[in-house]
Amino acid sequence: MEYVIVFVTTTDAAEAETIGRSLVEKRLAACCSIVPSVKSIFRWKGDLSEENESQLLIKTRSVRLQELIRHVNEMHSYDTPEIIALPVLAGSETYLQWIKDETS
Repeated sequence: MEYVIVFVTTTDAAEAETIGRSLVEKRLAACCSIVPSVKSIFRWKGDLSEENESQLLIKTRSVRLQELIRHVNEMHSYDTPEIIALPVLAGSETYLQWIKDETS
C-alpha cells in the first residue's frame, strides 16, 4: 500500500481549506479535494446527531500518513476528528508518480 486516500470531515469548507492548504504546503499531501457540503448522521456521546460538514479527500503516500494524522489532529477543531485512510489499489502511473513527487 504505497498510496492512500485519507478522508477527513471538518466543520465547514473554510476549516477544510485551512487544513488542506497546510498539508500540501508541508508536502504531507499532493492534493486535497474539498467537498463543501455533506450531511453526516452519527451517534455522539449517546445521542443521535446530524450535522452539515465538509469533506476533505487527501491524496498522499502511506509513508507520510502518521505525520499527516498528527498534523490534522493538531489543526482540527473536533476532539475526535474523522481521519480514515483507504489504500489506492491501482491508478494512472503518471498520477501516482505525481503524488510521489509532491510528497517527497
